[in-house]
Amino acid sequence: MQPGQMAYDRAITVFSPDGRLFQVEYAREAVKRGTTTVGLKFKDGVVLIVDKRIASRLMEPKSIEKIFKIDRHIGCATSGLVADARILVDQARVIAQISKITYDEEMSVESLVKRICDYKQNYTQYGGVRPFGTALLVAGVDDQGEHLFETDPSGALVSYKAGSIGAGRNAVMEVFEERYAENMEMSDAVVLGLRALKKATEEEKLNPRAVEIGMVRRGEDFRRMEESEVEAYIERANAS
Repeated sequence: MQPGQMAYDRAITVFSPDGRLFQVEYAREAVKRGTTTVGLKFKDGVVLIVDKRIASRLMEPKSIEKIFKIDRHIGCATSGLVADARILVDQARVIAQISKITYDEEMSVESLVKRICDYKQNYTQYGGVRPFGTALLVAGVDDQGEHLFETDPSGALVSYKAGSIGAGRNAVMEVFEERYAENMEMSDAVVLGLRALKKATEEEKLNPRAVEIGMVRRGEDFRRMEESEVEAYIERANAS
């Protein structure tokens, strides 16, 4: 740490002389240390894939939850501090339900993501709080089509056709840059996402108990895949 940086390092509301908020940057580092999370659009929906990173055979894999349903047509996956993500998910669910009751229609995916990001941005602006140490990949389908958004601890958002957050992001994005194609079939998108996850985790074979998959399709609710479905896709990914 450079001399004189400490005063800017500790306060969330103070910019450093070169225009940086160090606490926000540290929150991004927390995300980079998180498990690898992958999202892809396919022909009529979006799929989310998460590595649960099971550190011990004594852990119960089902107790590790990294994919959440926000509304009927929207779900998200997280990387970073999962406890922080749960707070954001609870807030997003409340926002979605209030909108549905007020306007008698489902909230658009982009509007919901912007509201989540506004909430996150508040925690970069006021003293006595810290930024959320988590990033979200939000997947959803609405009247405007299929959507995949990445939210940053700063409150920024970006829309992707295929994206990733967490420790293996660079390896995943390399695979997507090379192999992703628009209007893929759902099964092909899942297998590609698993191949990218396999490269990022540098494992010889993916463990079905350590992988969680969520998806939403046009005309269907967001759901998490059953273990048997996940195993079938992982067998295809491992075989290739």
